[in-house]
Amino acid sequence: MPLRPLSLGLARGTHHMKVMPQGTGPSVPHAETNSSNIPAIRMLSPGDVAAFRAIRLESLRQDPHAFASREEDWLTISESDWRQHLVGNTIFAAFEGETPVAIMGLMRQRAAKMAHRATIVMVYIRASWRGSGLAKAMLDALESHAAITNIRQLELAVRADNAGAIAFYFKAGFAEIGRIPGGFLEDGQEFDEILMARRTRRLPTDNGATP
Repeated sequence: MPLRPLSLGLARGTHHMKVMPQGTGPSVPHAETNSSNIPAIRMLSPGDVAAFRAIRLESLRQDPHAFASREEDWLTISESDWRQHLVGNTIFAAFEGETPVAIMGLMRQRAAKMAHRATIVMVYIRASWRGSGLAKAMLDALESHAAITNIRQLELAVRADNAGAIAFYFKAGFAEIGRIPGGFLEDGQEFDEILMARRTRRLPTDNGATP
């Protein structure tokens, strides 16, 4: 199920980020941008259930209109179900010290002939970090992982009234590829769902060629 971001941090100039390997602690010094520090970003492992639960529930609580799921849908799931989300999907989080402040996930298609595609899900940036360049840094981390795992196309869905997220994705090179009329239903009101996609920027090989 596509999960809709409500408000994203738009980059304010060139940034340099440090992406931490999966399973390492979040205590690596923050990477620098030309205007602010970006929290350390790393891919969550199955042992990161507590951090995943904290930031996921925060996102659903703070931006309840931003996602297809509701907070109560996730409050009742078991510890093993939380862990399975981390096993079955690629999920990055940004950490301010030990505290997760942002999340962005990648859900890969399972069918063999569609496994080169993945959907961006669970996008959330804590309000205090919006506008800092963190959203762009998270997207860059996600795309780097996608490229090295042979994902060729990134896809997402966003509610048609979410102008800030749509502008962010257009700026990041996504294009609208379709629209589902009434794709979201909330409190009896229907909202169109915009489908967007972008080819991954493939990483060069050691000899400089793009695979």
